[in-house]
Amino acid sequence: MTGAPISRRRALGLIGLGTASVAVGATGWATGLGAPSRDTSGRDLAQPRVLASRDGVLDVSLTAAPGVRLAGRDTLAWGYNGTCPGPTLRVRRGDLLRVRLINHIDQPTNLHTHGLHVSPRGNGDNPFVTVAPGGSFGYVYRIPADHPPGTFWYHPHHHGTVADQIFAGLAGALLVDGGPDPDLPVTDDLVLLVTDTTLDGAGRVAAPNMTARMMGREGDLVLVNGQHQPVITATLGDAQRWRVINGCVSRVLALRLEGHRLTQLALDGAFLPAPAERDQVVLAPGNRADLLVRPVRGGRYTLVADPYDRGSIGMMGGGPPASGPVALATLEASGPAATPPSLPVTLPAPSAPQGRVARQRRLTFAMGMGMMGGTGTGTFTIDGRTFDPDRDDQTVPLDTVEEWTVVNTSPMDHPFHLHVWPFQVLATSTGVPPTGLRQDVVLVPARGWVRLRIPFTDYPGRSVYHCHVLDHEDLGMMATINVHQ
Repeated sequence: MTGAPISRRRALGLIGLGTASVAVGATGWATGLGAPSRDTSGRDLAQPRVLASRDGVLDVSLTAAPGVRLAGRDTLAWGYNGTCPGPTLRVRRGDLLRVRLINHIDQPTNLHTHGLHVSPRGNGDNPFVTVAPGGSFGYVYRIPADHPPGTFWYHPHHHGTVADQIFAGLAGALLVDGGPDPDLPVTDDLVLLVTDTTLDGAGRVAAPNMTARMMGREGDLVLVNGQHQPVITATLGDAQRWRVINGCVSRVLALRLEGHRLTQLALDGAFLPAPAERDQVVLAPGNRADLLVRPVRGGRYTLVADPYDRGSIGMMGGGPPASGPVALATLEASGPAATPPSLPVTLPAPSAPQGRVARQRRLTFAMGMGMMGGTGTGTFTIDGRTFDPDRDDQTVPLDTVEEWTVVNTSPMDHPFHLHVWPFQVLATSTGVPPTGLRQDVVLVPARGWVRLRIPFTDYPGRSVYHCHVLDHEDLGMMATINVHQ
C-alpha cells in the first residue's frame, strides 16, 4: 500500500480486530478463502498517493494492471499504478486534467470520472471508448471554473466488464478544490474509499456465479483504502473530515460510528445547506459523503456498515448472504478532555436547477421474471430494452430543464446514476424529504419511484444512465442519452 500513515499520534502495539467473515449460503454465493489474518487488521489508515495539479494542469498516467497488496497480503487483484485504490487525483476548478490510461489487464477497459460535470465528447468522460489489452488512450478533462468543490472518484466503465474490474480493485478518488469551500475546523482531511472483494487462497479474485450477478455481488472482504479494519487516530478537541466513497459493486453502506453521531457536510460532491447530525448515513454504490468527525470522549469506536436490505430476486427468493454489521475501521480517540470545535452555521450549497421545465419523462427499471430458468440468465432492462450503445434512448435539446420520474417495478432497490449532468431529487415514493442537493446517484426503492429535476444547460453529447449495481448494468440495465444543440 502506497502512502504514509495518517497520524503522528498512533500508539504502538494495537490489537488486531479479527478476520473478515466468509459467507456461503444456499444461493451459491462465491466463497472466498482469502480473509486476512489477525495481524493485518488494526494498522493505521494509510492515504493513497496524491497527484495534485500545478499551475492549472494535472498530467498523469494510470496503468491498470494485476498485482497489488490488499489487507496486508500480496494478491493478483488489480490496481492503478500498482495500488488499490489508485492514486488520488487532486485538481482545482478551472484546471486541465490529462490522463493517459494504459491497459495491462486482459480485458478491454476505459475510464469514467464519476460525478464530474465535464464534457462527454471525444476524449472527455466518454463511456463509449474502448482501450484494448495492451493499448492506451489519452483523456482530457477541462474542469469548469464554477465546478462544485468536493469528493468524486474514477473507475472503469467498459460495458460488460465494469463489475469485474471494480470488484478486482480498479478505483481511485478524485478531489476538486477551490471555490466556495467552508472554513472547516479540521486537523485531518482523509479519503476513505470503501471497496469489497472475494479472494481465494492464492490471492485471486473470485468469479461470481449467476445468482451473485443477479443479486449484485457483495465481497467477503470489505476494505478501506485497501486495508482491513484500519485504525484512525484523533485527539480530543480535534475534528476530521472523512471523505467516504462507496466504491463497492453492489453493497449499500449504512454507516454508523459507535458512540457518536455523524455530522454530514456534503453528498456526491455538493455541500448541504447546513451541517446535518445523523445517527446513520446511507450511501448507495457510487455515492459519496463528506463527514465531520469530532470525538467527544477517549476510547475506541467502530465505524460500522449496518445490514441493509436491498431486496431479493423475487420468485427465486435469492438474496445476499445474511450477515451482521461489518466493521470498516476504528476511531481511536485520546488526549486531555477538550471541547469539540464549533460548526459553521451554513455551507456553500449549490443552487437548485432553475428555469421552466421543458419536458417530463418516465423511465422504468425492470427485472425479467422466470429468472434462472432455461439459459440461467435473467433480464435487466430500462423501458423494456437492454443496453445498445448504437441506439439513442433519450434525445434532449441542449439548454433545457427536464423532470424525470424513474419507476422501479422490480423487488430490488436500484441506484440510478446519470453521467455528466447532476440532478436534484424532488420526491420519492418513501416520503422521505429530499435534501434538495445536486447529486448523481439515488436509490430507487423496490416497487417505488423517484422524481428528478435535471438541467441540461451545458455540454452537448452522448452519455449513459444506468443502475449502479454494476452487475445489473453489465447485464443490460443501462441506456443512452443524446443532448444535442
